[in-house]
Amino acid sequence: MTESSDEMDRRQSFRLDMEKELVDIIWLDGQGKERSKKIACLDFSRGGLKIDCDQFLPLQTPVTIEFKSASTNSQKLYGKVLRCIKQENGWYEVALTLDSND
Repeated sequence: MTESSDEMDRRQSFRLDMEKELVDIIWLDGQGKERSKKIACLDFSRGGLKIDCDQFLPLQTPVTIEFKSASTNSQKLYGKVLRCIKQENGWYEVALTLDSND
């Protein structure tokens, strides 16, 4: 039995393919030092983002995501690391869940 990609997709909200658009992420490392990276955003939805990162980010790490940081129209979103899976190429596929605005 084969499943369609729709049946295998765990997301429950609209998804936008970011086509590897660069975003800035900011987080605190294990020593409390602020770290930042410009990385590729793979997917974006109301519930979260999938990013491609060259280093491991621990689960539940709070992350600030900044779109178009060099622009006066930059936007910041806030979330946490939901998954961080090492890929065969040595990079990590990181799933971030966005904080709700409640």
